[in-house]
Amino acid sequence: CRLVNLQQQISNKILGPKPKGLTALPCNRESRTSSTFLSQTHRSKSTFLPLPALFLIILAALNIVMEKEYFAHSSAIVDEGCTIAKGVKIWHFSHIMSACIIGENCNIGQNVVISPEVVLGKNVKIQNNVSLYTGVTCDDDVFLGPSCVFTNVTNPRSAVNRRGQYSKTHVGKGASIGANATIVCGHDIGAFAFIGAGAVVTKTIPPYACVVGNPAKQIGWMSEFGHRLDFDNEGIATCPESNEKYKLEKGKVEKLDFDTPNNSVGILSLTN
Repeated sequence: CRLVNLQQQISNKILGPKPKGLTALPCNRESRTSSTFLSQTHRSKSTFLPLPALFLIILAALNIVMEKEYFAHSSAIVDEGCTIAKGVKIWHFSHIMSACIIGENCNIGQNVVISPEVVLGKNVKIQNNVSLYTGVTCDDDVFLGPSCVFTNVTNPRSAVNRRGQYSKTHVGKGASIGANATIVCGHDIGAFAFIGAGAVVTKTIPPYACVVGNPAKQIGWMSEFGHRLDFDNEGIATCPESNEKYKLEKGKVEKLDFDTPNNSVGILSLTN
C-alpha cells in the first residue's frame, strides 16, 4: 500500500493530475497485478505511463529510500557530493558541505558547520554551535562539546588568501573536547584524551591525557570511561567504573589487556 501511495504521489508531481474518470485501484491482492494508476474499467494501452516517466518514478522512489538512511531536519542544508552513512542525525540550521564524510550513527547538533574534506568516524557526537573546518578529522566515538572551536590557519589575514595552506588536526578515537575549548590547528588530540571546558590547546595531546586551562596543561590521566586515574607505585591504575587497568610507563599510558592467551598480560598498542 505504501509503495502504491508513493508511486501515485510521485506520478502526480511528474505528470500532473490524472484524467477524469481514472482512479487508483484499491490496495488489495486482486489489484496488485493491475496497473497502479488505472481503474478496472480503463485498461487500454494508450493510458499506460510512458517508459521515461516510469523510469523517473523508479529513480525518485530509490532516492527517497536512500534518504531514509539518515535524518536531516528540514532547516538543515546538506550539499550534494557529501557522504553520509546510515543512522546519522542532522539537526536544526546545520550545514553539511560537499566532499565531507560522516560515519554511521553520528549526531550533528544545532547550528553546526562541517566543511569540505572533513572526515568523521562512527558515533561522533557534535554538540551545538561547532564548526569543523577543512583539515579536521575525527576517529570513532569522539565527543565535541558545545561551541568548541577548531582552526585551520595559524596566521590568518583577511587580505591574504590561505586556501591550500590549511593545517590538519586529528582527534583520536574516544577523545572528548569540552565546551568552549579551542584547538589551535596542527596539534593532534590523542585517543581517549580529555580536553577540559574552555581549554586552549596549543600542542599535541597524548592519549588518555587530561588537560585544562589557557594554554592547556596536563593535570592527569583519564580512563576510557572518563574517570581520573590514580597510579600506584608500580604505575598501575584501575578505572572505578569499568575495573579496567592501565599502566603508566615513561610518560605514556596504555590499557592492560587480560584477555590474551595463556592468561598472560598484554598491552594494547594505540596509534594516534
